[in-house]
Amino acid sequence: MKITLLQTDIKWCSPAENIARAEKLILDAEKSDIYILPEMFSTGFCMEPEKIAEPVGGDAFSFMMLMAKRMDAAIVGSVAVEDNGSYYNRMYFCKPDGTFETYDKHHLFTFSGEDKVYSPGSERVVVEFRGVRILLLVCYDLRFPVFARNRNDYDMIICVANWPRVRRYPWCALAKARAIENLCYVAAVNRGGVDEWGDYSGDTMLIDPYGQPIAECREGIEDVVTASIDLDVINNFRNKFPALCDADDFILR
Repeated sequence: MKITLLQTDIKWCSPAENIARAEKLILDAEKSDIYILPEMFSTGFCMEPEKIAEPVGGDAFSFMMLMAKRMDAAIVGSVAVEDNGSYYNRMYFCKPDGTFETYDKHHLFTFSGEDKVYSPGSERVVVEFRGVRILLLVCYDLRFPVFARNRNDYDMIICVANWPRVRRYPWCALAKARAIENLCYVAAVNRGGVDEWGDYSGDTMLIDPYGQPIAECREGIEDVVTASIDLDVINNFRNKFPALCDADDFILR
């Protein structure tokens, strides 16, 4: 499966501009099965959802669905959404057959006040697409290994983010750790550039089950990379090194 990672430079609270830019980057990228955009790719990580959140079925979602069909691929990214009177940081996984799945960010970033203005999701979501099982995470979720723990139910993590340069080292370390401990690929897609919140180094990368980056975007700028994942690599590794079978047996409630 071929994956394209889009490290966009998001223009603050400018949905039309960001959607147009995302479209061009996707069309110019190498043909892929999945195209991944950052967290809140149409607006930036804005803590005033009443100003920027789109309704269910809004412009960013419609764009993603249209591009999925046009590219015969999945389009993934998160959007600020107003749904039944509440605001969510909602990750969409839009498929070319016209269907889609959603994941509402579970771990809201209290340091920025995200928990004060957005509602948390309650469900852990694994999507299956073209034979690959994919766990969906958004930004701060990456810090919580129990939530992301592989229950032998996924092959890859997609984590989209607006993770600032000041916490660059944890982003890189945690993304690699999630790959190593879960014996899976990790597509860690962060934004680049600068906005009202700060500076973003990007560090977007596709990581293999050994924790090694196999594709990386250039630091700090808008950039796009494409690489492939191979399920045989995962299956062979898990058969030879069955760490998932040795995991502690527990359930958190």
